[in-house]
Amino acid sequence: MSIWWSLHLRREAASVPFARRLLLGTMETAGVEPDIAYELSVALSEACANAVEHGGEEGGSDGYRVSAYLNGDMCRIEVTDHGPGFPDGHHGRPMLLADSPQTECGRGLYLIEALADHVRFRNRPGDGAVVTFDKILKWRDDALLKAS
Repeated sequence: MSIWWSLHLRREAASVPFARRLLLGTMETAGVEPDIAYELSVALSEACANAVEHGGEEGGSDGYRVSAYLNGDMCRIEVTDHGPGFPDGHHGRPMLLADSPQTECGRGLYLIEALADHVRFRNRPGDGAVVTFDKILKWRDDALLKAS
């Protein structure tokens, strides 16, 4: 079984729950276990919120893209924006939080890492950031589209 969809969304707060609901509906229809679908939807919400907040120039109307791929027992989600990209970090990982625990910047990226099985953060030179994350799917017993 394979499902693929892609959205081009405006950098508006209302786009975040829209993408989340579409993902949850896809997971429900496919028969993915609710806990796995929920974890993916939270990770997607964080990635979309980052794209809305940081994914373009101040006051710009650049959109961002969300793609989801369900292939067999794996789901891959990719969120691509047109912002300045991630600050340089170590070992391909962006520098996220300042030393202060009160700093909110970057917490969503840590949450994505906690909820997904594999995460990749990368910059597209001169054209934004890409967050890609994978998760192994578990299926409900009654799943009609269960991977075989």
